[in-house]
Amino acid sequence: MSDRESNSLGRILALVLRHAPEKFGVEMDLNGWVNATELSESIQKQRKHFHWIRGWHFEAIANADEKGRYQVEGEMIRATYGHSIELELDLPTDDIPESLYWPCDLESVPTHMELGITAGDRKHVHLSRTISNAMEAGHVRISRPAILEVDTTRAIADGFTIWRAGKTVFLCEEMPAEYLYHVEAEDPSIQDMIAIWEEE
Repeated sequence: MSDRESNSLGRILALVLRHAPEKFGVEMDLNGWVNATELSESIQKQRKHFHWIRGWHFEAIANADEKGRYQVEGEMIRATYGHSIELELDLPTDDIPESLYWPCDLESVPTHMELGITAGDRKHVHLSRTISNAMEAGHVRISRPAILEVDTTRAIADGFTIWRAGKTVFLCEEMPAEYLYHVEAEDPSIQDMIAIWEEE
C-alpha cells in the first residue's frame, strides 16, 4: 500500500468510524464497532480503485498508527476517539497519568481557567499524554497553542472519569477549572516545542 493509498484509506476510516457509517452502508454497534469484512466490501464497491482492499489491511493501518486511532479485535474495527456520533465507548480507565495536557488559543486561557473545558462539537474532551503531544494536536489549528495541564489525580479522586483512547490520547466528558493549570510560555518544555514548530 502506497502512502497516498494509506492516507486516502485513513480518511475513509475516519469518516466511517467516527462520523458517518451510513455513508458506506455498514452497521455500527453502540460501542463503535463495525465488521471489517463488510466495510472492505463496501469500500470496494464505492471506491473502485480500492478493489484490492481486504479487512486485514485495516489491521495493518491500526497497528502502524502511532496515536492508536483505531482498534481491531477479530473481525471488528472501531475508532478509539474523535467521534461526532453518540456512542458508549467501553474504553479502559486504568493507568491514567498523573497529569494530562490540552491545547487552546492563548486568548481563551482565562475563560477556560474560569469555566473549565467542555467537548464543544465533539462528544469528548481530548487530552494528551505529554506537552509535546498537546502541542502537536493544537498546532493543527493554532500556530502557537497555549497548554493547560490537567491534574488527573485530583479529578479522578473527585469522581471524574478519564478514559484511555489511544497511545497518546485520553478522553473525558468535561474538565472543571479547579483541575486546570496554565503551563506558562516561559516553561523550558514549552520553549523547546515552540522552537521545533518554528523550524518546521
